[in-house]
Amino acid sequence: MGRPLRIQYPGAWYHVTSRGNERKSIFKGNEDRKRFLSYLASANERYGAMIHVYCLMGNHYHLLIETPRSNLSQILHHINGAYTNYYNAKRKRAGHLFQGRYKAILVEKDAYCQELSRYIHLNPVRADIAERPSAYPWSSYGYYVGIAQQPEWLVVETLLGYFNKDIKEAQKNYKKFVEKVLGKEMSSPLDEVFGGAFLGSEKFIGWVKEEWIGFKNADIRNIPVLKKLRGAPSLEQVERAVRSVINKNDPLYKKLCLYVSQHHGGYRLKDIGFQNDMRGSAVSQSNCRLKEKIKHDKKLKRRLKDIIEMLNVET
Repeated sequence: MGRPLRIQYPGAWYHVTSRGNERKSIFKGNEDRKRFLSYLASANERYGAMIHVYCLMGNHYHLLIETPRSNLSQILHHINGAYTNYYNAKRKRAGHLFQGRYKAILVEKDAYCQELSRYIHLNPVRADIAERPSAYPWSSYGYYVGIAQQPEWLVVETLLGYFNKDIKEAQKNYKKFVEKVLGKEMSSPLDEVFGGAFLGSEKFIGWVKEEWIGFKNADIRNIPVLKKLRGAPSLEQVERAVRSVINKNDPLYKKLCLYVSQHHGGYRLKDIGFQNDMRGSAVSQSNCRLKEKIKHDKKLKRRLKDIIEMLNVET
């Protein structure tokens, strides 16, 4: 498996998640959750981390974080390392608490952070552990809607500023924004992630590529997203490659086109959907089903390998 791409620059925003090893619980009780929040506070004090949104679930957590000092790795090393040391000492255990590396997606602030904040705050509702986000005490939602006293280390003003200049009105508008999708099918903003590393427009990705990524000495073979950034195949090239190994009238033809476009071409779901007259959510569902089929179908796996080799992209 290739290494993730770590892009750090002053003022960058990230959606960060980290899961328990073997998907096991990382919080055994409220004292654990309080201690974890204390490490968010110390990350703010020591390393300048600006925590905008958080949600602590049973076996993982979500953060929406800004890094004025261009030091995400240092911040996450502090948070995960300090919490692991606390957790292990309390329970007289040793070893890893978190599963591998944390996952950090670089986010275009103005375009996606509002949607991401809603997605994060609704995690407990989607997991059926709370009927409303306001009923869950281990997220930042209560501070956004004014039902809890905001800690000094949490920054809510930036995102609330999108909803109104007056803080009271902004809180009301944010509450409406989040809760208007309760009980409805909601697409995830993370469906639009490019290459597992970026959530933003083509212009934003192009700017990051130009300003903050150096290809000259980069290990492109072991960081697959770099290869995608260097030059992804066009959707037309994907179709030609698929057509070379499977008949266009075969029911699998379109499914393979959708799957390869997302997972090996790096295209966003809405762009693939537009090309194929489909909703992005329908593309996502089709790709999830095909991914499971590929695991158990050797012939299909060989066909996919041939397509990928023809496109010269990373698996």
